[in-house]
Amino acid sequence: MLNFKDVKTLLSSSKKIAIMPHTNPDADALGSSLGLRGYLIKKNHRVSVISTTDYPKFLNWMDGHEGVMVLNESNYKEIESILLEADIIFCLDFNSLKRIDQLGPVVAQSNALKILIDHHLDPEEFADFSYASIDAAATAELIYEFIVKLGDRELIDPFIAENLYAGIMTDTGQFKYKNTTQNVHYVTANLMELGCDTTKVGSLIYDTNSYSRLKFLGFALSQRLTFLADYKTAYIAINAYDLRQFNSKTGDTEGLVNYALSLENVVLGVLITEREEGIRLSLRSKGDFSVNELAKKHFNGGGHRNAAGGSSELSFDETIRKFETILQEYKEELNAQVNEFII
Repeated sequence: MLNFKDVKTLLSSSKKIAIMPHTNPDADALGSSLGLRGYLIKKNHRVSVISTTDYPKFLNWMDGHEGVMVLNESNYKEIESILLEADIIFCLDFNSLKRIDQLGPVVAQSNALKILIDHHLDPEEFADFSYASIDAAATAELIYEFIVKLGDRELIDPFIAENLYAGIMTDTGQFKYKNTTQNVHYVTANLMELGCDTTKVGSLIYDTNSYSRLKFLGFALSQRLTFLADYKTAYIAINAYDLRQFNSKTGDTEGLVNYALSLENVVLGVLITEREEGIRLSLRSKGDFSVNELAKKHFNGGGHRNAAGGSSELSFDETIRKFETILQEYKEELNAQVNEFII
């Protein structure tokens, strides 16, 4: 197992480096990857950012995004070669190789040194060096600390700072979530000092909706939102037809689950989405109710205490029925939680 001094020595000379965010990268995964990319290029490394899937259009402003290699049938062999020939592979914002789908076995096979930077629970032991903390609100927060610890704070320019800020801002729910610590504000203040335009980043992420996405949002809230008062739960269930009807693009469901959670007296908010690759669940909670445990136990998933994801091999309707049925198991806990944070 490497230590930090070993990593610093490794990065002191030019290397072939691959950076991988998790499948379906969000602002934290992509912002962390591109922020680290910008830094490593300044250190004269040859850097490739590889994603197994595309990412939301509202992240296309990020510096370096045009260089991201998104996996498809035509470039699989090229990407495989990059990973197998890399000196170092950075794994960002995930801690299980299952989170990079078909490229997981390739990374495992590669002789490259694997460096994990992440903030999720229950990591797998596949990395040669881990810079991780479940107390961090975002992987981008850890990337900032990683660069500073290497002694290179001055190499963080406004572009790198804005990529990292995007990850922190979104993973804290615009600084509303319980994970918004004193350190989050400290890191954010430093990113602002380094040139991050927080107003610009906030607008680019939250104020660039397409007309079809807003129509889809209205439909989802008016036609697909269910409130289960007895369980202090609300969920939004979107089927494949709904997505086709509104010509839904990657990222159009991003943040939708938060509307369910925002309902008065709701402790648990869930988004259930039917896509070609299967049924996905996004879970959010308030207080001490652990959606990580719920997702892990019932939906082959996990994540954080208050934010997790999962999947289902059942049909869309069967998944909804299963979800409503298992709520009986948590009824007492959900009702107890509501008194902890609602006046």
